[in-house]
Amino acid sequence: MSRQPVAARLYLVHGRVHGVGFRDHTQRLAAALGLSGYVRNLDDGRVEVYAVGPPDKLSELAGGLRKGPRLAGVRGVEEQEAAVRDYSDFQIEV
Repeated sequence: MSRQPVAARLYLVHGRVHGVGFRDHTQRLAAALGLSGYVRNLDDGRVEVYAVGPPDKLSELAGGLRKGPRLAGVRGVEEQEAAVRDYSDFQIEV
């Protein structure tokens, strides 16, 4: 059985993304996709998402970030490659 390649991405999400369930939405989606990493609010109003997993699952996550939960108003998602770090699961960081 061959292993899927693993990559990491850092996403910065802009818009109405604090106080609307964005972190919970992201954590559930990432866990369902089998990704590890974290999501956290930034002081400047953005949300930072770091995720590790197969590139196709990272693409699915990116699509979910662009949509967000029902109450969110996502205006943009910046995406960049990141170094792969070891996380056991996908966490909400405070």
